[in-house]
Amino acid sequence: MAKAKTQFICQNCGTVHTRWAGKCDGCGEWNTIVEEDPMGGIGSGPGKVPKKGRPVTLTSLSGEIEEAPRIPTGLSELDRATGGGFVRGSAVLIGGDPGIGKSTLLMQAAAALARKGHRVVYVSGEEAVAQVRLRAQRLDAADTDVLLAAETNVEDILATISEGKRPDLVIIDSIQTLWSDTADSAPGTVTQVRTGVQAMIRFAKQTGATMVLVGHVTKEGQIAGPRVVEHMVDAVLYFEGDRGHHYRILRTVKNRFGPTDEIGVFEMSDRGLREVANPSELFLGERNEKAPGAAVFAGMEGTRPVLVEVQALVAATALGTPRRAVVGWDSSRLAMILAVLEAHCGVRLGQHDVYLNVAGGYKINEPAADMAIASALVSSLAGVALPADCVYFGEISLSGAVRPVSHTGQRLKEAEKLGFSAAVLPASSVDLPKKGGRWSEIESLTDLVARIAGSKLKSRQQQDDD
Repeated sequence: MAKAKTQFICQNCGTVHTRWAGKCDGCGEWNTIVEEDPMGGIGSGPGKVPKKGRPVTLTSLSGEIEEAPRIPTGLSELDRATGGGFVRGSAVLIGGDPGIGKSTLLMQAAAALARKGHRVVYVSGEEAVAQVRLRAQRLDAADTDVLLAAETNVEDILATISEGKRPDLVIIDSIQTLWSDTADSAPGTVTQVRTGVQAMIRFAKQTGATMVLVGHVTKEGQIAGPRVVEHMVDAVLYFEGDRGHHYRILRTVKNRFGPTDEIGVFEMSDRGLREVANPSELFLGERNEKAPGAAVFAGMEGTRPVLVEVQALVAATALGTPRRAVVGWDSSRLAMILAVLEAHCGVRLGQHDVYLNVAGGYKINEPAADMAIASALVSSLAGVALPADCVYFGEISLSGAVRPVSHTGQRLKEAEKLGFSAAVLPASSVDLPKKGGRWSEIESLTDLVARIAGSKLKSRQQQDDD
């Protein structure tokens, strides 16, 4: 009898090893390699004879296009992030830090759909029924017809939701707690997670029910488990936020039925999550307009323009190696901006500590924030406050040139709506409105530094005249 083969799989990245090791060669994590049976899982096993395939119908690219049938939840921010509501027969994966509000958001969405007459099933693998009921009472959702179960076995869950009328929405909280009889490994391992997700997606595609899966995240903020899970589902949403702030952001990173990089903004309260219709006012709250080192960035999140304040502090250091602390932005991009300022503009920051913060705990992902970052840094170093009614956006290249960015018109309209009448933007921007406020088109970073230095000289002359 042949000896059964085993594999050693990293539980963090899914890399397969031929033998056990303390450190994974794929991701570099320690103590994440677990021995698993490669023959376990749905559709596999020793002696499995493959059946003969059947031909499928081929068609052309031309033809009628049908809109994906959606189920609007009534929560406008959630519907915005998903592209208009949950698509029937789709699988959605939601990840986020522990305690960020994933279960709260899904309970509110389940209650909203149940009030509209939809059949909703909520399966919890981490909490008992009594705990979920307590949350529902706190969110004023206990009076809805949401069907509740506490189960972790995949086969039992499928048998339960297959009985009776087809559910419109099934929520699984969470995929790391699922385990199947067909996989010989512990719950939470790569094999079990992949097997459970495959079974849930298969049920969604066959019945037309929407499947929402909750996933844990690693310390890097990525959804735990094999990356293949994110490729299997139709949409991937990340629920982000800072424990020190009340706001939460639902960010779309993948969506087969709608736009990506879309966000929905919520505010956490004792009664659950409250939708924030205008997030720019939230991220600009309580600005100190006379303080140097603060610039307002006009950004874009998918189709939504967002204004956020960028704060910089440049202080002399007594250390041999100056500090570079960044919150809410890419530290590598900050190093690039500092290098460009020193090489092309003569701004010496080698003997200064640099601290950069995005107000409200917001995270900026687009390079269009380069102009706002550079303005805040020069403003803090020069000790001069930037104009309170001005926004900044533009991408800076390594040569010091300022490159145009997309959606210029939408950024300016959002700024005008919130009372900003001036803007510093790249030259040759294409979609400028015909009528607008005071726009200063910048071709290079040197022009921006000269503009801020000129305002400093002007303010000194005014002080001398007074």
